[in-house]
Amino acid sequence: MLKQMTLITLGWLAGAAFADAPLPPVTVYAPTVCLACIDYAEHLRNNGFTVKLVPSDDMAAVKRRLKVPKHLEAEPTATVAGYFVEGHVPADDIKELLREKRKARGLSVPGLPLGAPGREFSSPTCDTACTVLDGDTGQGRVRRELYETLLVKPDGDTSIYARH
Repeated sequence: MLKQMTLITLGWLAGAAFADAPLPPVTVYAPTVCLACIDYAEHLRNNGFTVKLVPSDDMAAVKRRLKVPKHLEAEPTATVAGYFVEGHVPADDIKELLREKRKARGLSVPGLPLGAPGREFSSPTCDTACTVLDGDTGQGRVRRELYETLLVKPDGDTSIYARH
């Protein structure tokens, strides 16, 4: 019984130590004048990361240098602790990857899904509805899309890491 309690205590202490450990800095590469990218960098800051925002006129070169698979590309591209972070990946997904220390190239949220961090329209959670009607035309406009964060494995294959 004492041995079991000691293991539980050690596990709790290890988790607490990770929670107290400072997060590694994130470098976010973004096209010059990308407001959604600036909002994304702010999302990361609000979740405890120190962020360096680097404007780039050649995002394709950044993605090639980091070996981001073409079919997973988005805006922006970031690096943290040896991983790439492609697109508007939630900070909690990044923190989980850092905690797990998975063997991977990085995480990706391909494209620009509405509702992803930095891509919200007034209600990131859609508590009441995810479609807003335009008053003039009566046409619906999606305010939030379902999307997935993909884990990019060392060989470039992917698996679903989180659903949002």
